Amino acid sequence: MGTGADLVLGIDLGATKVVSGLVDARGRVVHSSGRQLHANDGPGGVIGTLVRSARSCLEAISEPPRLVGVAVAAQVDPRTGTVVHAPNLGWRDIPLARRVGDELGVPVFVLNDARAATYAEWQFGAGVGATDLFLLALGTGVGGAAEVGGRLLEGGSHAAGEVGHLTIVSGGRRCHCPNWGCFEAYVGGWAIGERAREAVRQDPEGGLDLVRRAGSPELITAQTVFHSYRSGDALSRRLVRETERYLTDGAVSVVNAFNPSMLVLGGGLIAGMPEFVPAVEAAVRARCQPPAAGARIVRAKFAEEAPMIGVATRARDLALEQTGPPARKRVR
Repeated sequence: MGTGADLVLGIDLGATKVVSGLVDARGRVVHSSGRQLHANDGPGGVIGTLVRSARSCLEAISEPPRLVGVAVAAQVDPRTGTVVHAPNLGWRDIPLARRVGDELGVPVFVLNDARAATYAEWQFGAGVGATDLFLLALGTGVGGAAEVGGRLLEGGSHAAGEVGHLTIVSGGRRCHCPNWGCFEAYVGGWAIGERAREAVRQDPEGGLDLVRRAGSPELITAQTVFHSYRSGDALSRRLVRETERYLTDGAVSVVNAFNPSMLVLGGGLIAGMPEFVPAVEAAVRARCQPPAAGARIVRAKFAEEAPMIGVATRARDLALEQTGPPARKRVR
């Protein structure tokens, strides 16, 4: 495995889970804590779960790493490591880097999870060699980030790429952000589960398979829908087709707006429904403006490990830029 000096601890903090992993200089996860669920019980409780996950991972090495990177489903100020706004966690202005650093005694770098996943795919995954790519991260929420001309696009307040909060239905469903009709409010994992529960209340007979699988209507999730879809359930089939329509609407808007040479599709939604990838490709070819319609549509290489790999790699590369030559010439 390498020593602590050779490895960076990457931590992926999502809306429902934490995963920690020791990542080497080639983007390989050499040891992982495994997926741990948190109760979304406020910053103190969630950070406590995060620290336990990190410490369980660090037991695999004899000396601590020099750096820790935390990827979080939030808008982040990477200069200070502050979580500015995390809609699905309900956080505002939480000094995450300081609080985790105080617990672990190691410098901590914090990055938005979609931006971290983009960095992993660009450096080691599906986007190696691309000079203009957009990663659409489809999980509990919907996020994204762009690499343009060999640079990660940051935005004026480090929040570029928040495409999950593009409006795709005017006056539509309420999102976890202040807006209505957001892309995420139809395609995010939480939203698919919410739409499914509403459908079951409206059609109890049609929802019998979903309820049987989940145990009760309140426990139906996006994964329940996907499993029922695979078994041929009619209501789940309708929900999946609706989700595909919303997804392709959003993807077409993203490709028109950012004009990437490559659109990378990643996250748990794609892991559960890989057939969404050709559906997005067909929509981009048919519906995008001609200059944008030629974008390559690819599935992410790293799936759910991408944020952990990306934040560890980004932390390592920024440290190297401050102390010596960058690890790879295209990293700026």
